[in-house]
Amino acid sequence: MQVLIADSLSPRAIKDLESMGCAVRNEPSLSAADLPDAIAGVTVLIVRSTRVGAAVFDAADELALVVRAGAGVNTIDLEAADRGGVFVANCPGKNAHAVAELALGLIIAADRGIAGATADLGVGRWRKKHYGAAAGLRGRTLGILGYGTIGRIVAGYAAALGMKRLVWSRSLTAERAEEEGVQLAASPLEVARTADVVTIHLAAATETRGLVDEMFLAAMKEGAILVNTARGEIADQAALAVAIREKGLRVALDVFADEPGGGEAEWLPDGSKDFAPILRAATPHIGASTAQASDAIAAEAVRIVRIYKETGVPVNAVNVGESGRARCTLVVRHRNRVGVLAGVLDSLRENNVNVEEMSNTIFQRGETASCSLRLAGEPDDSTMERIRGQEHVLAARVEAE
Repeated sequence: MQVLIADSLSPRAIKDLESMGCAVRNEPSLSAADLPDAIAGVTVLIVRSTRVGAAVFDAADELALVVRAGAGVNTIDLEAADRGGVFVANCPGKNAHAVAELALGLIIAADRGIAGATADLGVGRWRKKHYGAAAGLRGRTLGILGYGTIGRIVAGYAAALGMKRLVWSRSLTAERAEEEGVQLAASPLEVARTADVVTIHLAAATETRGLVDEMFLAAMKEGAILVNTARGEIADQAALAVAIREKGLRVALDVFADEPGGGEAEWLPDGSKDFAPILRAATPHIGASTAQASDAIAAEAVRIVRIYKETGVPVNAVNVGESGRARCTLVVRHRNRVGVLAGVLDSLRENNVNVEEMSNTIFQRGETASCSLRLAGEPDDSTMERIRGQEHVLAARVEAE
């Protein structure tokens, strides 16, 4: 199995992959444009920030798995992966503490004007009076958009600072909010109107794209703070520039909608002239970039490859069809003989019944097995009779979903 690593990954991870019998090509300098020409013969592709577009999947001949060494997969063309029958897996939660730490740092930096103060002092401007007028964070309200692992960690940090926590999440219940000592907001706009500081911890999705828009920003308090360490597409960059100029909004970003795909580039965001104030308190998508997070993500990437090599199905696959598509489950207990399952599949094919998922478990002595097939439709009676009548089939039954 050939593995191509198209971004930086720890030397330990490379050794672990090689010890599994993988032929590893470590080419961290490959760009998104280079990938289609480099993908021939590759079974597993591991990337961090490098974009994997449709051209990569079109050019691939052996590619079966793309591992995003991180959480978000918005840099990978999932539709093209689906067309090519390629698994896409990620490493969720492994960089959560690193991202939360940066979010906290940006919140404090925005409140105290650290970036501006440092820049002014660097050119010989002593502005103690200006930068000594920060409001402080204790007793103020932190609005958290998204309450996954990162959002919960940030909420804990905020509690240690003595901040009130107001959370909007599509999955957070009132009971759980009460248990965790946070206030549940009915809508994002409630967060915008109420919070002194808003921090974004949502995944990029159709429903979150542009969530922080002109209306949201207009609802925020004068001089409030907005921090985004999630995905640039969630906040409207043009509206942010206007809000900074017209209502003194303080914005600290680690992510941008149009950021480059690699680790080094000459770059300015779209509308950079109006957007320049944001860059004075911004970082270049380094939220997950700590040694601790990198080691944890690399270890998870290796684990995903190992399980895929052993089973043919990776953990954390993000483009696997919903299990709800199956209509029933066919369970076949059989002697462990060559051709038994082929006969079962032939019978289903003749009945035009498609198999959505299939697993076969061998019993301890190796003489018998139980096969579970999740089907898109229910086999008719004659098909079940043919299956039950096969040599070496002990029993067969259909269970409705």
